[in-house]
Amino acid sequence: MKQIKRFVLTFLLILFTISPLMTYAAGEGNIDTGGGGLGEGTDTNIWHTGDEGVRVTVVTADEGSAVTTPIDLTNKNQDSIQVHFGKVSKSQYRDGASLMPDTGTYTYINPAQAVPKIITTSTGGASLEAIKSYFTDEQIIRSIAGYVGMDYETLTGGNYKLLLEPIAYVTYEGTRVAFTATEAALYNQATGGMLRKKLTSLTHKNLPLSLFLETPDLGYPAWGGARDQKVPDHEIIASLGLGIVRFNEVVIPEVIEADYAYRVNTDVVTAVTVSGGESDPDHPVSVTFHILGRIYTVNNVYYPEDGQQLVWVKWHTPSTEQHITINVSVSGGGRADRGSITANIVDLDGNPPPNPVADDRNDTYNAGNAVIPANHQKTYASWSVWRPWWREKWVWHSDWNWYPTGHGEECVRDCTIRHGYWQDEGEYVDEGWWEFALDRYEATLWAEMELSTDEKSPTANDTTMKSGYGVNIHVNAESATSQSSATTPPQTAVSYFPEFYYQTYWRLLERTRGGYHAGFEFQNNHYSTYHRRTHFTPIWMPDGTYTVYTYLLDCWTPDGMLGMNLTDSVQISGDLWEDWHIAPQRAGG
Repeated sequence: MKQIKRFVLTFLLILFTISPLMTYAAGEGNIDTGGGGLGEGTDTNIWHTGDEGVRVTVVTADEGSAVTTPIDLTNKNQDSIQVHFGKVSKSQYRDGASLMPDTGTYTYINPAQAVPKIITTSTGGASLEAIKSYFTDEQIIRSIAGYVGMDYETLTGGNYKLLLEPIAYVTYEGTRVAFTATEAALYNQATGGMLRKKLTSLTHKNLPLSLFLETPDLGYPAWGGARDQKVPDHEIIASLGLGIVRFNEVVIPEVIEADYAYRVNTDVVTAVTVSGGESDPDHPVSVTFHILGRIYTVNNVYYPEDGQQLVWVKWHTPSTEQHITINVSVSGGGRADRGSITANIVDLDGNPPPNPVADDRNDTYNAGNAVIPANHQKTYASWSVWRPWWREKWVWHSDWNWYPTGHGEECVRDCTIRHGYWQDEGEYVDEGWWEFALDRYEATLWAEMELSTDEKSPTANDTTMKSGYGVNIHVNAESATSQSSATTPPQTAVSYFPEFYYQTYWRLLERTRGGYHAGFEFQNNHYSTYHRRTHFTPIWMPDGTYTVYTYLLDCWTPDGMLGMNLTDSVQISGDLWEDWHIAPQRAGG
């Protein structure tokens, strides 16, 4: 049995549905979306959108007790922080730790891969999918293990969980302060409500409601309250401002080697070879395939003595992943080379790349390690079918009979014409045999791939673009066959990308044109503002050649599957930030 680890993130991100926030006079404390002042003294109580982070603590999986010193991850330089509350987790406060202001050096980590947006504001919502994808990504988990000095396998072995807490970096009463949602609520209690008065929308709505549990865990309840209203201190301390990553070590059956690998919802061909004796129209052979409760019978399977015949069935795979066994039986005297066939049916439409954001970083990326794959490629197939035909050979078979004359004399010996006559009443008998002609068939596959820059990229041409913008793909595939009843057109294409070293994530292309002249493109990207068929390159992608690899497959024949490796490239030069220009408004403009 092999063991795989599944990472599950059990928090919910709230996407606010309130109207755009405004700056009010002293006491209201709503967020200034432009980074201006809040509450009393607009220059002394400030929070800038995006000035945030996440505190990560390794805790025991049963009780939630901290086993490592928490670490704070943030994308920005936070050397200006003057007051913080040390590295204390929510679980430690629950266990009785006191809130202790600390004026010493604030320590933090700028991870190589930027933390996604956590706190939703009027300038934009955070993405729950992006947050989950980030904190359950193996590379991120390995980085966290390294930061806290813990072995990766130990961390993810099932005995520990990660406790996540959103952090806000603010200017409070003119002092740069860092606090989690729990620390903000505790500090507000200690100051008689002053923090809520100065930064109310941040400390008692946006920050605590940015993360909470979908289901109860570690003694914390799932949040069932309002998601767009200010929350009192005691509810924040008890229920909000936390997420949990759990590592469930799931034991699954060892992956079984299979005779075939199929995709879900696909027309496929399964074949066996039959031999033994001679099969002809006088002694025919039939082959029966038992597939997922259905019976497929191929009758009139012919082949000469000491010969063999490929026998196949075309069928449609189910819509769910599974491992199946196909049983094969033969009647009429022959035998199949396999009495059972195994097949793995997989779904490729479930692992698209996470949404890249403008402040992503990947300082460890090495283009030299992005090696383009080379899957099995086959563009020609041939097979044959024995066709019996009868070779005639007519031979006379005599049948002599004696007929006496009309005198009624019976002749015993020395008979003459006077006694009667002999007559041959035989017949011609066809003593021919079955001959066999071999009808040959074939199929071919041809395809081309075009990678182009998305037309919404304002400074790109067909072959050169800045990183951070999107690319489009068109795959045109043509297959030809001399026996269409035995083959399928190409049905699947899947693309892989250099930023993931052509692993980890991929995009299953949508078949936009079916049949033997098929076309494939990216599926509509729900991260695209215009819902376009695009793949966004990461902002950190270095200048140079950006090559996308696509594997075209599922063109099935009795001789196996035809498939092709395809690549095409665009050039990266610069990044999208170069297209941004900020200038003062002209008078009267």
